[in-house]
Formats: sequence, C-alpha cells, structure tokens
Amino acid sequence: MRMPRRGLVIQARTRWLLVGLALLFSLVLLMYLLECAPQTDGNGSLPGVVGESMGKEYYQALLQEQEEHYQNRATSLKRQIAQLKQELQEMSDKLKSLQEKKTPKVNGMSYQGTKEQTSNDLLEFLHSQIDKAEVSVGAKLPSEYGVIPFESFTSMKVFQLEMGLTRHPEEKPVRKDKRDELVEVIEAGLEVINNPDEEDGQDEDDGVGDRQLYSENDFIEGYYRTERDKGTQYELFYKKMDGMEYRHVTLFRPFGPLMKVKSETVDISRSIINVIVPLAGRTEAFAQFMQNFRDVCIHQDKRVHLTVVYFGQDGLSEVKSILESVARETDFHNYTLVSLNEEFNRGRGLDMGARAWEKGEVLMFFCDVDVYFTAEFLNSCRLNAEPGKKVFYPVVFSLYNPAIVYANQDIPPPVEQQLVHKKDSGFWRDFGFGMTCQYRTDFLTVGGFDLEVKGWGGEDVHLYRKYLHGELMVIRTPVPGLFHLWHEKHCADELTPEQYRMCIQSKAMNEASHSHLGMLVFREEIEAHLRKQAYRTNSEAVR
Repeated sequence: MRMPRRGLVIQARTRWLLVGLALLFSLVLLMYLLECAPQTDGNGSLPGVVGESMGKEYYQALLQEQEEHYQNRATSLKRQIAQLKQELQEMSDKLKSLQEKKTPKVNGMSYQGTKEQTSNDLLEFLHSQIDKAEVSVGAKLPSEYGVIPFESFTSMKVFQLEMGLTRHPEEKPVRKDKRDELVEVIEAGLEVINNPDEEDGQDEDDGVGDRQLYSENDFIEGYYRTERDKGTQYELFYKKMDGMEYRHVTLFRPFGPLMKVKSETVDISRSIINVIVPLAGRTEAFAQFMQNFRDVCIHQDKRVHLTVVYFGQDGLSEVKSILESVARETDFHNYTLVSLNEEFNRGRGLDMGARAWEKGEVLMFFCDVDVYFTAEFLNSCRLNAEPGKKVFYPVVFSLYNPAIVYANQDIPPPVEQQLVHKKDSGFWRDFGFGMTCQYRTDFLTVGGFDLEVKGWGGEDVHLYRKYLHGELMVIRTPVPGLFHLWHEKHCADELTPEQYRMCIQSKAMNEASHSHLGMLVFREEIEAHLRKQAYRTNSEAVR
C-alpha cells in the first residue's frame, strides 16, 4: 500500500535532481564564458566600487564558492537517489516474494515467468493503476450520474449512500473485512504522517525531533471509494485536539493483476436435486407450486426429486390428490410425502425431509410453497454448491402485492407475466435466508436446524450462521431465476417478540414499493385535491 506513495516520492525527488543539475550546468557555462573573456589592463574594466578594488579574482572566488555549494547539493541528491533506488529494490523484492507465494499450481505445475519480468510487470501495473485512477485530478464525465460516490467513515461509524433494504444510513462496520480494512488504512495514514521522510516535500533536515506524533485518537474522518477496475482511494484527515491544523493523507490501494487459480470442468448432467417443501394447509398455493414444478422440473430438467413434509390432517387428502394427479399425467413418481400430525415448524419439516432421503449423498434445495423458480436456477443451484466446500444462499426477488402493483388494471396479469425485476414490482429479499442449496452431508455435519425454534422465522438464520462460523464457503448472491410470490401474511400472537418483529418487518416489506406505499398513505389528500379540481372545473363551466 505504501509502495505507490514511495514511487511518487521518487518522481518528486528526481525532478529536484534535474533542477539542480540544470543550475549546475548553467553555472559551469558562466564560468567558462568568464574564463574566455578578453583580458583588460588593471581593474578599470570592472564597474563599481567592488570591481575597482577586487577585480576579476573576486568574481572567480565567488563562482568557485557557488560551484562547490551546488556540487555538494548534487552529491546529496545523488545519495538520496541511491537510497530511494535501494528502497525501491527492497519493495520490489517483497512484491516478487509475494507474487511467488501466490502463484498457483495447477495439476502439480507452477506457472511462472522470469523473476525479473514478474517483478517489473507487477510494479508497472501498480503504478499504472494510480495513473489511471481518479486520485489527484478529476475525470471527464458525461453527467453528474457518472460520478463514483464516496462513503465516509469515522473510527466508529460508516455513512453509506447505498443502503438497500437492510443497511442503514449510519451503522457500525459489522463485517470483519470492512473493519480490518478501515483500521489498516487509518494506521497507514498515521505511519505516513509520523514518518516525514516518506512524505512529499519533506527535507532530510526537517525538524523531526520537534514533530508531534499522531495517534488513532487524532483521526477525525475519512472518505473512500472504489473504482472496480483500478482500486480504492482513501482520503484521511487527522487533527490534534489542541491544534487548528488538519493533516490530510491520500492513499490508494491498487488491485493486483489477474491470476489463474484453477480451471476445471463441472459435469452436472447426473446431479439430482431433492426439492424439500414444508407445508401446512394452503392447498391452492400448493397446486400453483406443482404447476411450476411440472413445467420446470418434470418437462425441462428431469433430474429432480420432490419431498413434501405435511403438517396436520386438514388438507392432507387434497395434497395427496394433487401429487397423484401429476404422477398419472406425467408419469412422474420421484416424490416422497412425509406426514407429521403436529403443529407446523419449518425447521423440523426441512430436517425431516433431509433425513427421509435414504440413497446416500444428494443436493437439497430448501424451498417454500410460494417460491417460483426456473430451470436456469436449478443449474445455478448445482454449480454453486459443492460437498465439503460450498453452500449456496441465493437472494430471492420478492414480488409485491399484485393488487397494489397492478391497481390500474381490472385484474392482475398471470403469475408468469409478473416475474419481472422492477423497482415497483418487487425487491431483493436480502434479509431472507430460507431458500438454500446444500448437500445432505454438509447439512447433517453442521447440525441441521435448531429445532427449538418454534413458529415463524429464525430457523434459517441460525443455520446460515452455522455455516458462516464453519469452514465451508458461503455463496451469497441475487439470482434472476428465483421469485417469492406475494401472499397474505399473518403474524400469530404466540410468536416471541423477536419473531413477531421479524414477521411484521417482512409483512411491511412485502406489500409495495416506497412510491406505491406513499400514494396509499396520502390517498385521502390526493382524493381531496381531485375533488377540489372537479369543483373548480364545474364552477368555471357554470360561469
């Protein structure tokens, strides 16, 4: 991180060297012209009192003194250049060592170029990132929308422009990598301030002994932004409590060059997915789910097993009838119906569905009856989950209440036409972790769901946290082929305060977009305005 700054220091000091050499050359040329000047009698040719008394020898002595001064200055600059070259070489050796450590081995073979070429290429790349990035000068932008915004931070808080649905305009850096990043940047800025030899424009004979050292408590605020193809820029400000001056440090973290990690072929042609659906009542929703299952899993994918875990007796016969009807019409018999005569518990239902599989390893997709998925999503499920290595937690696109979204139409369009990613039609449900793809052995190894969680919500978050605390990689990303269909949500009084709050929050999020909800809130005001407009129109017509 400090290497690019040293590169800038080298460039600054090199410029000073060139200026010094130019001055030295000018003085040598002047001396040569004086030496070649024609001799005159006596001292009368030199004007002025000094010239008459001292003569040519005085000026020669003066020039000699100036020459010695600039020779000493040139020697000092040469010494500084040699020192900077040594530091640059040491940094180059460190980068080369880091590059050698990170060079991957594929099939037992290490891909490396010559050491000199690797080091030089890496240095050139890092310097080019600074030159290309908008660090010291602005870039030409077509409009204000092309500006990459900064996020600001203090030692305790981060203030972010893009909040999403779960982030807030002010919050503590929760993620460990973000906390570590900001702490590292603040400490790097302190190192720059407290080591003046590394700052631009600092002379060797600067009064370091009288300089006040800064600490983390002197950090006031900072700004950072990331250009995705170049790196991250940091603007840091420090200030002593009893002082009036701020210290401003600009840092830049360039992205390293792309490196090949591995190349492999993944065959998913024989990968079976066990779709597990917990259910209680809601037979109409299950009939709609089975229509989607028939179109995607039976007619297109054909590598899916369905496990339905049904709670209670009310509606059980209708669910059996729907499954048997699909089996007769499509000749599909890869399904299992598990009946539990007890109160609905999503975690227990998914756990029972996972344990009901008796054919060894299998990829499981925990799914709700209100979820619509595509054949492309099933392939994403297979590609992003790997036994013993990865679990897949896709972010679902949750659709709003169609009665509000399509209020200007007589009836909402069919479900297939509602599956669009628009701001007023739905949102990325980034606070939900219920839909997930993971292998059975990983699920059992991590301990499955917390079966003590009763009622709505909470069980998926507990499982997600288990994986976060484990050694498996968690793939978390929005996927276009997974939708949560809107349905009426009821929050039972029996829920714990935390579950009830989560349920109400989810219910509020599911209704409509910010703009649609605003129109509903101010509906009476809008209707009153329309009545006034109609009254004015009628009054003018009467006149």
